[in-house]
Amino acid sequence: MIELGISTFGETTPIEHTGEVLSHDQRIRNMIKEIELADQVGLDIYAVGEHHRKDFAVSAPEIILAAGAVNTKHIKLSSATTNISSNDPVRVFQNFATVDALSNGRAEIMLGRGSFIESFPLFGYNLEDYEELFNEKLAMMLELNKGEILTWKGDFTQTVDHRGVYPRPVNGKLPLWVATGGSPDSTLRIASLGLPIVYAIIGGNPMHFKPLIDYYHRVGKAYHHPAENLKVAAHSWGFVKENHKEAIEQYFHPTKTLTDQLAMERPHWQEMTKEQYLQAVSDEGAMFVGNVEHVANKIIRIMETLGLERFMLHLPVGSIPHEDTMHAIKLYGEEVAPRVRHYFEKKI
Repeated sequence: MIELGISTFGETTPIEHTGEVLSHDQRIRNMIKEIELADQVGLDIYAVGEHHRKDFAVSAPEIILAAGAVNTKHIKLSSATTNISSNDPVRVFQNFATVDALSNGRAEIMLGRGSFIESFPLFGYNLEDYEELFNEKLAMMLELNKGEILTWKGDFTQTVDHRGVYPRPVNGKLPLWVATGGSPDSTLRIASLGLPIVYAIIGGNPMHFKPLIDYYHRVGKAYHHPAENLKVAAHSWGFVKENHKEAIEQYFHPTKTLTDQLAMERPHWQEMTKEQYLQAVSDEGAMFVGNVEHVANKIIRIMETLGLERFMLHLPVGSIPHEDTMHAIKLYGEEVAPRVRHYFEKKI
């Protein structure tokens, strides 16, 4: 069964026309309403990313998700991602097990290295230990998920001698996914562990991920992991509105604003031109922007071609007025998602 949902980082960039920058507290309160609406319109998952910088409001996704759990009934609640390299795995597990209790078994953790590095100096970690930190802490998370008593010898983590870790998840274990931007080495590592994978598809032609996903399945099979464990998800930037041209035009400013900010910080990024943007929102591009029919058809195409079990629309990128974000969520849940589900139900 396919799953459709939303990922978000709680962006706080200047809003077009007004130049208003929402305070972090207002953006966070808005996000709770977005989670509740996503649940009401029947979306399957809402995932919140962790950042430690001024242009994103969320540094503790599990607290947002805990608040979102209270007035929701069905939607799964996940991080997107939890930067495990600069977190304490025990505390992460306890926090998400608490979200799991509040939501009656709907919490998930999406683990990642993190494409932003602000958390490393903030929490006293050395970037030279980047790979070792991630690998050891991921291994510790897997051990924590096995059972309530933890015995663990750490190099970059604490050593734990036969201690209980509480609370425990409602269904015994927390679903763990691992996110990657598309690195073959990361794909190999995740597949060898038999863990579900999430690809951030935010540039180029999404169909170019097909060989990498095939590789993930081959490696997982070679390690004798059950096929049902080898799940593949993707998230991509997007926006939905009734009028196709209006959707494309409105989404340009927030996307360019965030992209240009990152281009100032990262040597391999560049400021976004209108031409590049229009290519990205075209049929062959990585952004899912437009009217209901266009977005639904594009989601169907990527899920079918890449063999995805889950797709998350990253909504929004950059700041869009809250009422427009809410309207896009409503269209996504009530009109886009039913079209996509109907297509795949017919194929069964």
